[in-house]
Amino acid sequence: MTTSPSLATDLVPLAAPAPWLSERAPVSIIILTHNEQADLPACLAAVGWSDDVHVLDSGSTDQTEAIARAHGARVWLNPFVSFGQQRNFALDELALRHEWVLFLDADEVATPAFARAVRTAVATAPAEVAGYYCCWKMMLEGRWLRRCDNFPKWQFRLLRRSRARFTDFGHGQKEGEVQGRIDYLPEPYLHFGFSKGWTHWLARHNRYSSLEAAARLHQRPPLRDVLSAHASRRNPALKSWLSRLPGWPLLRFVQTYVASGGFLEGIPGFIYCTNMAYYEFLIQIKMREIGLRAASPPHSTGGPA
Repeated sequence: MTTSPSLATDLVPLAAPAPWLSERAPVSIIILTHNEQADLPACLAAVGWSDDVHVLDSGSTDQTEAIARAHGARVWLNPFVSFGQQRNFALDELALRHEWVLFLDADEVATPAFARAVRTAVATAPAEVAGYYCCWKMMLEGRWLRRCDNFPKWQFRLLRRSRARFTDFGHGQKEGEVQGRIDYLPEPYLHFGFSKGWTHWLARHNRYSSLEAAARLHQRPPLRDVLSAHASRRNPALKSWLSRLPGWPLLRFVQTYVASGGFLEGIPGFIYCTNMAYYEFLIQIKMREIGLRAASPPHSTGGPA
């Protein structure tokens, strides 16, 4: 059950617009947080081109809220249930100034080129466009893992707030009910998914793998989506169907590290491909575990007949 949002006080003005963007874009930015004091400063420093920045926190115990306030963002609180629910809560309950909304995570940074692309997109979007899929550059040890991460990967992040909703899918979310067309914004932002270290990444992805396993079993996209021309539909379908193949984690490693040229991205590429194969292995064995539980009869509690 969600609660009414609470707005932090003692706000300070947002920083002046960045020199590479003389006017602020009519876009409200929402950043979901929980204990993000390490990553949040860089994320907030890169969104000075918006005059309406919101941080929706789910109960941080570090300096996340203080950092957000110091950067002039409005801070709201809501218990976290799921990514889809949290994003819908933000659309419904936050006092957003603009029709267009951009969602970012605290470990993501909007580059000047991405900001310009967002500004152009919202200024020129036809009436039938409800939003845009966005993509990222996965960064590890200062290197863009273009080959290892199968760039581009797409997520629904920029939208007209009255025209789209989110739904949970796996460990994350995807677009739910959408009134209109979703286009693609090809200019990427930066994603520092390993900024908290591998111990944190592994613990988080152990949790994520349980959600992914259930989604790939029970929310599997139709087989026809495997042949879709749209990567936003094709990639989830491919993962759901390929997860059933024996040896899929090894195939995932071979595809990214060898076939896609991940070996050209040095040690960071090898580390990333190895850990993503391990993540797929966790998903696969948890899918098997779910299947075995469903097939097993309940334990008898009575004595012998």
